[in-house]
Formats: sequence, C-alpha cells, structure tokens
Amino acid sequence: PTMNFVEGPTAARYDAQTIGVRPEHISVSTTPVEGAWKGTVGVAEHLGSDTFVHVETEGQGTLNVRASGEVPIRHGDTVWLTPHPDRIYRFDADGLAIAS
Repeated sequence: PTMNFVEGPTAARYDAQTIGVRPEHISVSTTPVEGAWKGTVGVAEHLGSDTFVHVETEGQGTLNVRASGEVPIRHGDTVWLTPHPDRIYRFDADGLAIAS
C-alpha cells in the first residue's frame, strides 16, 4: 500500500503542510488509551501474516494500515491509530521534504 498523506490541523501539529505515514508505521488499538486518531474500520482483510485495514478517521481522512497477524478487528469496529513518531515524514507547502 502507498503512503498515507494527512493535511490540515493534524499536519500543523508536526510543523508541516502535509505529513506522510506508511501503512506499516501505524499502530492500531481497540482502546482509546492506546491511540491518537479515532476511526471506524471500513475494510479489514486478514491475510495470515498481515492484516490490511482501511480506517475512516475523524480529521485525518481514510488511512490504510498494515498490522501484523490476525488482529481482532472487523468492519464497523471503532479503533485508534497511532503513527510511529520516528516514521512520520513532513512536507512543506511545495511538497518538499522537511528535514528533521
């Protein structure tokens, strides 16, 4: 799956116009204590070693997430997503990468 791009207030919190997060660099949780972005599962495709999830979030749009193994989530579930802080890519208004 391709990188997720998020703009608006979420990106501004990272001092960027846009942030990018790869699907494998987002943790998924079923409890709010363990997540930054709340969303609803649209599709969960369990493929054995990986589970691919499409999540409609509140404020970040639809995000693609790649979780390991058989995570216990299904269509319609509420989940919380957290990007790995050291794997967030920042871009300026011209689409150029911002150095960390």
